[in-house]
Amino acid sequence: MREFFRKLVHIIFGLGIAALIQFTPKSIALPVLMTGTFAGIIFRDALVRGYRLPLVSDLIDRLERENVRPGKGALYFALSSLFCLVIFETEVVVPSIVALSLLDGAATIVGYYYGRHPVFRGKTAEGSVAGILVAFFAMLPLVSPLEALVSAVTAGLVELFSPIDDNLTIPVFVCIVLTLMKGI
Repeated sequence: MREFFRKLVHIIFGLGIAALIQFTPKSIALPVLMTGTFAGIIFRDALVRGYRLPLVSDLIDRLERENVRPGKGALYFALSSLFCLVIFETEVVVPSIVALSLLDGAATIVGYYYGRHPVFRGKTAEGSVAGILVAFFAMLPLVSPLEALVSAVTAGLVELFSPIDDNLTIPVFVCIVLTLMKGI
């Protein structure tokens, strides 16, 4: 049950960032995301040093995996979102963040509870397929069907094989793919 709630927070966090970027001007979204990321760095540093922070420590205790530096995934998610917002156009950043939040969340939940066919590093075929399908359908209102399909498959492959935390890599790869496809 802990994994389900952990990924539910991941999905809500990601969709919140995507909504911020989609529905506010870049001149507002960028400083809000920068401030949140900076605050996250400060909180994470305090947690790593052993300080207890009201609310934050309780949330981390309830949601973080064992033997993982506290808040690492959330910080990487915010950093990759910020990087993409600075480098790429908003029209490709929003689908990339939606892809990360929903694909990663669905893949983990389905793989954890229903996965029976291991593929790579403990990830399952069932989780990967579910994540790709969820990302594809979620991106349809944002991009063309072909862009959604290629982006979802790209995100799924990055999530499956990336040697670096997928919270850092999925948005960047999806932004690159979408930027290239929009240029064709």
